Order: sequence, then C-alpha cells, then structure tokens
Amino acid sequence: MKLTYPACFYPDEEKPGAYAVVVPDLPGCVSGGGTLAEAILMGTDAASGWVLDELEEGKPAPAASPLERITPEPGGFVSMLVLDMDAYAEKYGQKAVRKNLTIPAWLNTFAEKRSINFSQVLQDALTDLYQQAQ
Repeated sequence: MKLTYPACFYPDEEKPGAYAVVVPDLPGCVSGGGTLAEAILMGTDAASGWVLDELEEGKPAPAASPLERITPEPGGFVSMLVLDMDAYAEKYGQKAVRKNLTIPAWLNTFAEKRSINFSQVLQDALTDLYQQAQ
C-alpha cells in the first residue's frame, strides 16, 4: 500500500541547509535532516513508522489532507511524502508471520513431551543469531 501525506518543511536557522519536517495529519510526527534530501528521507521514515504503529494496532491509516489545505508557518513550504507501507512493514513490522517447518519425528516427540513452544524456540534462536550478526 502506498500512501501520500503533505509535510511542512522549515529551514533550520541555526544550521544552514538543515530542515525540520512536520506531518500535520499525523499528530506528533516531526523529524528533520541536515539537508533537504535527508529531511525528506527522515520525514518519510517518521511518517511510515507513525502509520505502521496505527496499522499494527488495528486502526486505519489516517486520511491525508489535500495539499492545498495545508498552510505552513512563515518561512516554510509544503511538499508531499510518499510512504511505501508494504516495504516499511516488511523491514520494521512487528506483526507475526506464519512459517511452516520440517523437523525429524524423534525431535517432534521430544519437544511435545516437554510442552515446548516451537514458535518461541525458533524466535529465540533467530533473535540470538540476529544479535550476533549486528
């Protein structure tokens, strides 16, 4: 799912070339960057995280205001952010994904006799591998 939201960009008076980014349709969604390009990327990342949190809580993504209805404060300008929610959720989402696996029968018997949670064991093992790789 691709979403677009208008964002207000404000030059940082203390850091030439830097910008703050505010997404009015997403309360509290504020970011920034050392350059305009970085501010766009950071604003997109912040907005994607904001929307993903809503979606994972079972809420709908907020509707975007029309670009022409957004008026920035003096000195700012408005531009659109494009969010690729499928790609963002694939990379950062917490939603559980179902996986099938195959193990030897003897190992299955061993685990079932001890009431071992297969999903938790696999999750723990993969988390350990992930942390070692970092």
